[in-house]
Amino acid sequence: MVYCKYLGREAEGLARKPLPGELGERIYNEISAEAWKKWLEHQTMLINEKRLSPIDPEHRKYLEQQAEAFLFGGEVDAAEGYVPPEK
Repeated sequence: MVYCKYLGREAEGLARKPLPGELGERIYNEISAEAWKKWLEHQTMLINEKRLSPIDPEHRKYLEQQAEAFLFGGEVDAAEGYVPPEK
């Protein structure tokens, strides 16, 4: 269990660090599995709508910056004209 900064409450933590380095350690210690899932959904939207490649170093750096902003509070990009799918 972790106190999730994104959700503002105690929740189940991640099983392992999702990213290497300092950001991955911070996410592991301060972000819940539920919040990480929400980030992955947003990341997928960014990759698809902005036509990003996770293997491109510049795109990967951008996605890491967006992950930090999304999970810890900051300005988060959205794709113009994006309409989420109906559930």
